[in-house]
Amino acid sequence: MIKILLRFISLSLLAGLLLSVQGCDTELLSRLDKLEEQAAVNLQAGQDFLAEKSRQADVVTTPSGLQYRVLRSGEGVSPALSDRVQVHYRGSLIDGSEFDSSYARGEPAEFPVAGLIPGWQEALLLMHVGDHWQLFVPSGLAYGKRSPSPKIPPSSTLVFEMELLSIVGEF
Repeated sequence: MIKILLRFISLSLLAGLLLSVQGCDTELLSRLDKLEEQAAVNLQAGQDFLAEKSRQADVVTTPSGLQYRVLRSGEGVSPALSDRVQVHYRGSLIDGSEFDSSYARGEPAEFPVAGLIPGWQEALLLMHVGDHWQLFVPSGLAYGKRSPSPKIPPSSTLVFEMELLSIVGEF
């Protein structure tokens, strides 16, 4: 009799656990659906934003879709993909909300060019030391649906102000 009772209790606990897991699955699927919807909205907003920027005379659009505006031209050399660079930058969403800034931290950042998002890689290879540009980076050249931060929603087009201060050396 005790064996039957213990078996019943074990099965009841297992059934409760399965129902709990199924509830989590439903909640997870609901959250994933919302993220997909948000990604689609962000992608369209970014495309509209970039279309508007492309009509501005001082904005250059590359074949990949990266857009930039030269704020100040430098006369130094251009980095290679194998280089490390020192930059000052400010990153924001298309609504102007800032998600990262070396200016706010009070010191420039150093990065290996090859380790950056494709939009930054492309821009840096076109830039010269001393250049100060504004970048408009389509989602596909930024983080796409996989954001590294809750401050950057999925499929966001990003805006960066970036100064190439120096080439530090090879990575």
